[in-house]
Amino acid sequence: MPKVIKRNQLEMKHIEPSVKDFTWDKSEKLNRLVGSDDYVFDIKNIGPGHFSYPYHYHYNCEEIFVILSGSITLRTPEGFTELSEGDVIFFEKGPSGAHQLYNHTHKLCSYLDIKSNKDLDICEYPDSKKINIINENVDISLKGENVGYFYGEDHVRDFWKQEGYIFE
Repeated sequence: MPKVIKRNQLEMKHIEPSVKDFTWDKSEKLNRLVGSDDYVFDIKNIGPGHFSYPYHYHYNCEEIFVILSGSITLRTPEGFTELSEGDVIFFEKGPSGAHQLYNHTHKLCSYLDIKSNKDLDICEYPDSKKINIINENVDISLKGENVGYFYGEDHVRDFWKQEGYIFE
């Protein structure tokens, strides 16, 4: 039976990691309300001047973003692209599917994130040279040494600046 989920049914949870450049809100109940075995669903809001997750790609999951409102800049191996309401972006598995978002505007950007749900996924973070083994227990490693999720991400703006993006 189809499930209709109204936006006002969703509770947004504010996520504020140790690195201040990465701050967002995400839907708390959407995945439970959908109840899919094959996909993970989230609505995420990224405020002005903030980044999504660190630049990364998945070895075992595909991902789709649908921009619901606002504008945002997408970083991929091919470069930078401005996205706006209604745009749909597909990320394939492997290095060619690497991605990161930055809200270059003065308004909130909201997007739907749909990811294939696998028992085990491996994420690689090229900027900080981390590997993340994602299953029931998250284990992030740097050369065999466990590190925190945002380890090495505190200079995220430096990469974007050297590519000619101005944030202030």
